[in-house]
Amino acid sequence: MLGPVFLSGIYILACVLALPGSIFTLAAGFLFGLGVGYASVAVGSVLGAASAFWIGRTVGRDWVRRKVEGNARFLAVDHAVAREGFKIVLLTRLSPAFPFNLQNFAYGITGVSFSNYFWATLIGMAPGTVMLVYVGSAMKSLAEILSGKVETGTAQQVVFGVGLAATILVTLLVTRIAKNALNKTV
Repeated sequence: MLGPVFLSGIYILACVLALPGSIFTLAAGFLFGLGVGYASVAVGSVLGAASAFWIGRTVGRDWVRRKVEGNARFLAVDHAVAREGFKIVLLTRLSPAFPFNLQNFAYGITGVSFSNYFWATLIGMAPGTVMLVYVGSAMKSLAEILSGKVETGTAQQVVFGVGLAATILVTLLVTRIAKNALNKTV
């Protein structure tokens, strides 16, 4: 019962410590399934991102500046954020071109409002999160099938495979569109 809460807490810590969260996202799907897994990751990753944002905006401001100074890509994003904060945060969250953990801290030193940052982060991370949680859930289902714990018919296997393929395809498509839109905007 407390597993999803515990996972969310670990995710918050991982964001603040700039640790990769993909393994926790896959684990959430494996342990809790798509619905509860997504909810626990969404809460943890968004609260973790928000925490890192505030660190970047306050006590870690100088450290973050040193990390991004001279980075042409960050400077371009910073100028675009000044014009269209929500849109740029949303597009960078949808695009894998920018590392998630660095974004969390770096947006703290930009002019984007916390509200725009928070909502764009929540919305922009959804497709990738759903995909990874689904993959984790699919790994559990596959393990159960292979171990003989669960028997499935051909129709169920087809639906499972089509669902996984569709999830991955939609995520890749959204990512590509976001990357192109970001390149045009920045």
